[in-house]
Amino acid sequence: MLSWWLPENVSTYGAEIDWLFELIYYITGVTFVLVAVAMITFLIRYRARPGGKATFTHGNTTLEIVWTVVPALILVVLTFLSVPAWSRIKMHVPDSDVQIRVTGKQFNWEVTYPGPDGTFDTADDRTFDNEIHFPVGKPIVIHLRSKDVIHSLFVPSFRFKQDAVPGHDIPQWFEVTKPGKYEVPCAELCGFGHSGMRGWAYAHTPADYAKWLAENVGAPAAGTKPPGKGKK
Repeated sequence: MLSWWLPENVSTYGAEIDWLFELIYYITGVTFVLVAVAMITFLIRYRARPGGKATFTHGNTTLEIVWTVVPALILVVLTFLSVPAWSRIKMHVPDSDVQIRVTGKQFNWEVTYPGPDGTFDTADDRTFDNEIHFPVGKPIVIHLRSKDVIHSLFVPSFRFKQDAVPGHDIPQWFEVTKPGKYEVPCAELCGFGHSGMRGWAYAHTPADYAKWLAENVGAPAAGTKPPGKGKK
């Protein structure tokens, strides 16, 4: 297990991603060791020696077929193993009454909540810089946008990563199981301020989120009124 190296998983689908990550990590790790051992062996065995004569070889056709076919088969198997998780996580967005718009720009995250009317792009919207608040224990839908260049919203503890592309509204989701404060960096090189483009995700208990929502957005507590999608 690589849990000692990865940040703590607090996402409902994080275990599926970790399993695939570890499988790929071990396959590439074993491959690296085999290649390194073979390279060192050949460097020693076939090193230049006084009086030695070089010989020409075109290679070994059987070996060339093997090291082409085997990686291709591994990639095919990994693809089939990844499809169920990819489909559930990326292709299907669950219904949720917590809808948040996150817009990447140079160089911060602009986070917008619909106000009491539950609709985006109206006068009572509330916008915050570099902080996302939401409750634990329910799906959270993020409408991801970019104002200028390609950014990438990345929350390692949620196993969540999605590029934000100008002109596109990309709905994605996560569900967090543990309250806390989690780092939100940009994972796409977006300019000279990229390294400082950092926000925070605050996962609240339902009661604390309802309190934060009432105090900062003026909206009804989550669960009473699903917000509309609003204008594009």
